[in-house]
Amino acid sequence: MRRFELHRDADVSGISGTGIVAEGIAFTDGTAVIHWTVGEHHSTVVWPSVESVEAIHGHGGATRIVWAD
Repeated sequence: MRRFELHRDADVSGISGTGIVAEGIAFTDGTAVIHWTVGEHHSTVVWPSVESVEAIHGHGGATRIVWAD
């Protein structure tokens, strides 16, 4: 498994702000989990892949996946 962070350069939605907005893990079978670390209501979400996370939360490059491992 590999750890990553979501780095938001521009807050397109106006909700989460910029900087590191979530922490994540990509498992060896491709499954990805992200934990939102900003805002009033933190949450943890399971996705089928890192590509799915990027497709939904990447906002056309405004948010980047930065690998820690």
